[in-house]
Amino acid sequence: MPHVERFGTYVILSLSRSEKIFGFHKNIHVKYKDLLSVKPVENAWTRKVLRGVRAPGTGIPYVVALGTWRLRKGKHFVAVYRKRPAYIFTFTGGDFQQWIITPDNARDELAKMFEGTFEPN
Repeated sequence: MPHVERFGTYVILSLSRSEKIFGFHKNIHVKYKDLLSVKPVENAWTRKVLRGVRAPGTGIPYVVALGTWRLRKGKHFVAVYRKRPAYIFTFTGGDFQQWIITPDNARDELAKMFEGTFEPN
């Protein structure tokens, strides 16, 4: 599972070795000032949440969605597993407009880490 951490002025998405291989990506770093919001979602497997085309990455519906999702105006990084609660990190800068992930961080830990940008359900 991906792990989100705040290190100085950066937000870092740390991926496991298998996530790096099957998601065709390395760890992602974004400046904290570019973080717009963090929003929890109960079901990430809807068309409102997962939009676009997976390229490159791995996808098995309702099991794993991992990699880059390309849209007309940008791209999202997705690491969603099964029916676990997910979080949408929205950015104003960086390589991705959004991260849609099911992190191993607890909800309270994320709310404390991103206080001021965390949107309750």
